[in-house]
Amino acid sequence: MSAGRGKPLPRAFYDRSALIVARELLGARLVRMAEGIRLSGTIIETEAYLGEEDLGCHAKAGRTARTRTLYGPPGHAYVYFTYGMHWLLNAVTGAIDSPAAVLIRAIQPVEGIDEMSARRAGRGTDGPAKVTQAMQIGGAENGIDLTGKDAGLWIEPGVPVHARRVKTGPRIGLDNVPEPWRSMPWRFLASVETARRARARRPASKDGGGQPRRMQ
Repeated sequence: MSAGRGKPLPRAFYDRSALIVARELLGARLVRMAEGIRLSGTIIETEAYLGEEDLGCHAKAGRTARTRTLYGPPGHAYVYFTYGMHWLLNAVTGAIDSPAAVLIRAIQPVEGIDEMSARRAGRGTDGPAKVTQAMQIGGAENGIDLTGKDAGLWIEPGVPVHARRVKTGPRIGLDNVPEPWRSMPWRFLASVETARRARARRPASKDGGGQPRRMQ
């Protein structure tokens, strides 16, 4: 991936395992056109959810009105309402009828920082509900195609994140989910240093060697 503005990530990027997509979305840039203003942020935290067998995934309930988007084509947005107050943004991955997705948990704002800060009352974007609030993403965005710009929400290539700057660990908020799903290390977090480099738009090394570190 290269830094700066560009075309949305293609459908082929999402047509893979959610685990691969979740890792490779780190460093990519989430973009939202809201009221004529371009808002963007470097993705620094994600979580993978892998189908009906994953008891941490909504697809465990099968195909429902809520999960219909998960069963559709890869590269679409799965936006759902939770706790009676928050919208959360996911990118659908894998093949049609194989429900899986990647939750966008946190971003480092890059463009439209003042606008995002105003929506967050000066607070950060280090949580999935905070991301959607800052970027004005809600139920109307559920099901839109992230591989085009017509709907005003997409993800662009960004700065690659070296494995030594990535940590993995259990997903958040699955306290009532049985093992082994509760402890699967399917959460990916980029270091603050990586986020700062991405925001500065400095080119990164193409060397992607090494293994991610486990969160403690």
